[in-house]
Amino acid sequence: MTSTSHGIDVSAYQAEQDWDALKNGGLTFAFAKASEGQTSRDSRFAAHIKGIKAAGLVPGAYHFAWPNQDAAKEAANYIAAVKPYAGPGFLHWLDLERYSDGRNYRGRTAAQIKAYATAWIAAVQKAFPAQRVGIYTSASDLAAGHVPSGVPLWYPAYPGTRVDTFAEAEAATKPAPSGRAVTIWQFTSTPAKGPRVDSNLAYLAPDALRTWAKNGATGAPSYTPPKFPTGIGPGKTNPSAKTLQAALQATGYMPKSVTRADHYGTQTEAAVARFHDAHPQYRAKGKTHDVAIGPKGWAALFRLAYGQ
Repeated sequence: MTSTSHGIDVSAYQAEQDWDALKNGGLTFAFAKASEGQTSRDSRFAAHIKGIKAAGLVPGAYHFAWPNQDAAKEAANYIAAVKPYAGPGFLHWLDLERYSDGRNYRGRTAAQIKAYATAWIAAVQKAFPAQRVGIYTSASDLAAGHVPSGVPLWYPAYPGTRVDTFAEAEAATKPAPSGRAVTIWQFTSTPAKGPRVDSNLAYLAPDALRTWAKNGATGAPSYTPPKFPTGIGPGKTNPSAKTLQAALQATGYMPKSVTRADHYGTQTEAAVARFHDAHPQYRAKGKTHDVAIGPKGWAALFRLAYGQ
């Protein structure tokens, strides 16, 4: 009995697939791009995901991340796109990868990118509590500390022509980037034979993959959203200085080397100003360099810092 499963992923770049033929050829799962950023939707998502589900494949969808935008709005965009199709056994993925020109990461620290990913995953997990939520990301993102722990990992790495078939991928050493367990390996986007399509190997047998997708005990652990630190919680419109400083440090707007104090001070004000520079929608009206966090800004900072 095989201990792996075969799959592909598609987006608007791929035409409609013969999903029944692909399943008969040994495919077990398929994922389709659903959304990107705060408002963009993939034009072929509905057609792809309907075909995937009709063929009886393990279905999933992914969202291309813009960590320098609002995580809550991006999660809402994805949730709205997939809600008509998601159900038991549906897999959700955050596609966290840098554009070649860096435009979707621009202006963000590693801590802020990790906070974004944590918040997006938590929001989608809350929307689909009985379904798996994972992350698709690269070795460089893992090494940079962009990825929260405890989430299933879909990992892209392309050895080239020596590994561009499922048989070659099964014979290859299982990747372990930064010591992380890989649930699915995307091993090529340009196979030597067949159309240009991303090929993926799941390290679970077909029956085990279906069980895992339905929240069975097999495979990687499900994600548990982080808890607020003791003494820190939502609903505070005038947070204490130390509480605010903790959130600013968790999101990378204040250096961790700064000692928290019972007063705001210039370093706290500068950190709040950096937060507002990145999120101008939370500034007080008419201000360009705001050092007052405000209730809406405070709520947004909490979401970034603690994923709730």
